[in-house]
Amino acid sequence: MRKIFLTVPSFVLPLLPALMLAYGPTGHQIVGEIADERLKDTPTGKTVSALVDGFSLEKAAVIPDEIKGWDKRGADDPRIFHYSSRPKIDAELRDFWRANQPTHDENSPNPSHHWFHYTDVPVQRAEKYKDGEKGRSKYDVVHMIAYCVDVLQGRIPENNDRKITKPVAIILLTHYVGDIHQPLHVGAEYFDKDGHIDDPDKDKDAVADEGGNTIDLRVADDPPSGHVNHSKKLHGFWDVDTVNALLPPVPEGAKKDEKYAIIDPAKAKLAHDMAMQEPKNWKLPAGTEPRNAGEVWANEILPIAKEAHDRLEFNDVRPTAQEDRVVAVGKSDEKPGAKQSYRDWSAEVTREELHKAGWRLADLLTRVVKPGDVSTAAPPAQASPSPSPTASDEVKDESPAVAPVPAVSQTPQSSPNQAQSPTYGDYPANYKEIITSWIAGNVPDYSAHLEWPAEPKPSDLPSPKGRHVYGYLVVFNSRPHPGDTPKSHSALIRDGKVINVSGFDE
Repeated sequence: MRKIFLTVPSFVLPLLPALMLAYGPTGHQIVGEIADERLKDTPTGKTVSALVDGFSLEKAAVIPDEIKGWDKRGADDPRIFHYSSRPKIDAELRDFWRANQPTHDENSPNPSHHWFHYTDVPVQRAEKYKDGEKGRSKYDVVHMIAYCVDVLQGRIPENNDRKITKPVAIILLTHYVGDIHQPLHVGAEYFDKDGHIDDPDKDKDAVADEGGNTIDLRVADDPPSGHVNHSKKLHGFWDVDTVNALLPPVPEGAKKDEKYAIIDPAKAKLAHDMAMQEPKNWKLPAGTEPRNAGEVWANEILPIAKEAHDRLEFNDVRPTAQEDRVVAVGKSDEKPGAKQSYRDWSAEVTREELHKAGWRLADLLTRVVKPGDVSTAAPPAQASPSPSPTASDEVKDESPAVAPVPAVSQTPQSSPNQAQSPTYGDYPANYKEIITSWIAGNVPDYSAHLEWPAEPKPSDLPSPKGRHVYGYLVVFNSRPHPGDTPKSHSALIRDGKVINVSGFDE
């Protein structure tokens, strides 16, 4: 199950294959939006926001899929997107990616971060997660939910082999809770060499459909598509179609902005309504440890994963080699005669699961994030270069990093609300004066009105040689004349000195 419970945000669209695109953020972001509302103005919500440097859970929910965009070129290629205005989070995510690079080798000493999103429990017969071993692993979604909880509760240190810090654990949990409520991220059908449904516990040669990723689907109301009637994958139908069924239809041929104008307000309202109305049967059984929540949820969703397959007829299924593994490739059709269509049934299931997932995410974070807690992870070391920080997040920055420049020394001052840090230096309360003086001394002909949209933030800026530079990042804008389009700049300040800048044409 290599896909996701939603599609990819617009700013990443140029970076990913077209098969992953639809309307933009949907299922995962709905889960994150619900949790955002549930945690708003709570001590847990404030701590979570501080740990992830102001990312909303709505945004965090899509990051574990966005970083799949690093798989082809690597996490440190300067030509691909990064979370540039949050360099510390960006560096921790790149460390996580490097420690869990994609592979299909089950014997690899390091797991693939793709494995963390799913488990392939056989649905040939009714069973629970612990009833067998086939399709499970110590790096599946059930185990990784427990791993992230252990990091947040301190049972696993932040300098662990998987490079999952507390901020990264929150980002991953926000996504994995959505994943485990998608039935085909939990259950898979297995087939024998003749294409018949098989029990892998009895036939070691049985091969899986990878949660429907290798099975083409046609439901009863699908329009013909040329000479090919199976136009989508079973897994993709659950990732995309079931979520889109909860939102208004988009006119065929609508432009991207027109699609967002229809979908985004409807998605926000759906998430708000779900956040305000408590779902049925969402609470964990009394006495359940938070780290065991994933197993409880997997057991709950497995009967639905079984029904998602049982409602279909499979044909032309055959074991097929793909890359370095063998999978079951074939077709499926909706069985005739059901009282409720497959499309309507799956949409109802998805609505209920998204609803519960949002409430469960908020509850799980409330249980495992201690208010006031902060990440104790050591600063990432020896990372490869990434783009220079800019004013926006998640951008494809193709400009070269700006080398450190001479600075105008200022007397360091500390804000009464900011602690001094041995890592990042003293908080630059007089950052406006520091930057203005640096401009006067280094870009004397630069004349513009400066705007300060955000306070300084502790940041880690890798240099072109891989050496990390720590300080406080200030993002600011300049306008040569009133009404001009603002130009974005950033400056890294440490102990009263500007040690790195971007956005000036020196």
